[in-house]
Amino acid sequence: MRIPTIGLEIHVELKTKTKMFCGCLNDTNECHPNVNVCPICLGHPGTLPVANKEAILSVIKLGLALGGKVAEDSHFDRKSYFYPDLPKAYQISQYEEPLVLGGMLKDIRIRRIHLEEDTGRLLHNDDNNNDNDDNKKNGHGHRHSQKSTLVDFNRAGVPLMELVTEPDIKNAEEAVAFAKELQLILRYLNISEADMEHGQMRVEANISLSGNAGMGTKVEVKNINSFKAVFGAIKYELERQAEVLKEGGKIHQETRGWDDKKNKTVSQRSKESAHDYRYFPEPDLPPLDLREWDLEKLKNELPELPEAKRHRFVQEFGFGLDQAGLLVEDRSAADYFENAASELKEVSPKTNYQTLFNYFTSDLKGIMNDKKTAITDIKITPEHLAHLVSLIEKGELSSRLAKDTMQKMFETGESPETLMKANGIKMVSGENELNWLIDEILAQNQDAVADYKKGKIQALQFLFGQAMALSKGQADPTKLRVFLEEKLK
Repeated sequence: MRIPTIGLEIHVELKTKTKMFCGCLNDTNECHPNVNVCPICLGHPGTLPVANKEAILSVIKLGLALGGKVAEDSHFDRKSYFYPDLPKAYQISQYEEPLVLGGMLKDIRIRRIHLEEDTGRLLHNDDNNNDNDDNKKNGHGHRHSQKSTLVDFNRAGVPLMELVTEPDIKNAEEAVAFAKELQLILRYLNISEADMEHGQMRVEANISLSGNAGMGTKVEVKNINSFKAVFGAIKYELERQAEVLKEGGKIHQETRGWDDKKNKTVSQRSKESAHDYRYFPEPDLPPLDLREWDLEKLKNELPELPEAKRHRFVQEFGFGLDQAGLLVEDRSAADYFENAASELKEVSPKTNYQTLFNYFTSDLKGIMNDKKTAITDIKITPEHLAHLVSLIEKGELSSRLAKDTMQKMFETGESPETLMKANGIKMVSGENELNWLIDEILAQNQDAVADYKKGKIQALQFLFGQAMALSKGQADPTKLRVFLEEKLK
């Protein structure tokens, strides 16, 4: 029986103001090429790098959050290789003394977390806009399009954290769960947006199948730019290797890329070993002595992390882990909900947090999605949402009225009480008022009454809807239905 052995290497662009070794802006939104560049990040001879302290601090925060050991001594190394997007022909990275060793996340051991600089970006285009006709013809006079590759160095030198796991992962599902939880922690720590779509978090998977003879041959899969691709690439590669071995073939140590369109991995090159990069200590940067840093203070300043928050929400609000997880997947949303819950407890001590959860995750988020508005930008305060839920629980607002009132709250930012007073919104729940509504509807819809008495149950829903419409949605729906059924007996 062959056992899957999977390890991940995850690169994360850190959210610092400037690049790793120079003062150029670290701006992932810059769309004009080669704007945020200088002689240092372009690798001009004679320039000297200076390490970004905020980037180092970010890696240490993650290490502490994952229970890793922060190094007392660390240094940067030169990793030498040639590629057009690497202006110095080497990358300043870390090899022998990374900032963090060890740690754990979702029962997966962390081997190391280190810091390096990102490369530039290659843009491959067909050059169909060349005005020189001679360049568009081959020796036989036939036109053809020329391919060109452009280099944008805006990203070159951006602080890049690399986290390497031990080969503890057994399947694609575990890999995706690990990557998702790491992304969430990075956002909670506010050290990276970790947006895979924009290349701020990139996953590489080392995959092998072990057998009776021991560990299998490792294949590294790159170009994985979404959680869906993480799952697809690992699943495909495990199946591919199993098929090769089944037919008596050998797995070659290589680097493969994930082809999103074909949903398969494709061979790129043979896999390099550490000695191929000719690592040696970076001579232009002094070693780091981290004994001076107050790590205990840094650890105490860390925010509550997602896993701890999930379990606290389960305990405090009586939610299941799935519900708690839905709230915790966005830190701003979790904070908003918790503030609303705190206010609800004040105004309704015997509160039902499930009602708040339902209106927050369904109704409010539905409006936000329709309006394409983030939780941090909405006008409804957590306190006003809590008051709305309190009014529902007290029987002063029906579900229909609550939805309409929330829409007005979203548009104006006013409290539900203010809007109810201004718009004359009041639940109709008195027996006399409801019976008057029912008598009016029954008198106007004799055919429906006759149908109901013949056994057509749907006629009851029709009459109920007519009564709600006549009350402009303000009738107490529970009482209205009870009185209507009594009248129809």
